[in-house]
Amino acid sequence: MKLNILIATKNEGKIREFKNILSRHKVNVLSLLDLESSPEIIEDGVTFEENAVKKSKAIFEFTGQAAIADDSGLEIDTLEGKPGVNSARFAGHSTPYDIKNGTILSMMKDVPESKRTARFKCVIAYSENNAANTFEGVCEGKIACEQKGTRGFGYDPIFIPDGYDKTFGELGENVKNRISHRAKALNQFYKWFANKK
Repeated sequence: MKLNILIATKNEGKIREFKNILSRHKVNVLSLLDLESSPEIIEDGVTFEENAVKKSKAIFEFTGQAAIADDSGLEIDTLEGKPGVNSARFAGHSTPYDIKNGTILSMMKDVPESKRTARFKCVIAYSENNAANTFEGVCEGKIACEQKGTRGFGYDPIFIPDGYDKTFGELGENVKNRISHRAKALNQFYKWFANKK
């Protein structure tokens, strides 16, 4: 029998990754898209952890069922960690990602390869009462000099993970869902969750 887990997101790219990563653990993923209604949650935390905890608690309180939420983003060293916790809102929340990615590449046009280091960071929060357990995953890499690849979503076309010479946008889901920040955080969560049952 599959375990149901409610994911506090409407982001279809994230939902697809959650499903792909958790399917190997025989977990059935439900999302806010499966609910008739859900509260609007303002992500005003200053850290990924604050936002993830806020979302998971809000959805637990709204539905009465255990929920997990993630907050994640891209940290670029030469940009002092930006866009960071504001990754989704960088250059405007509704701005298409090809424009967001182009903006970052323009900001970094004179940055040499050795200084293009960056990382994707993800914090997963699980709430089944007023407390929340959190799990962090990090994927180190660098920023490409141009957008490449049409797979994935968000900043995937400009991020090259360590050990590879292609962007996440080129590598596709099979690779990304093994090594990504979200995969690492989710695998930590599931290991903890399985031992807790």
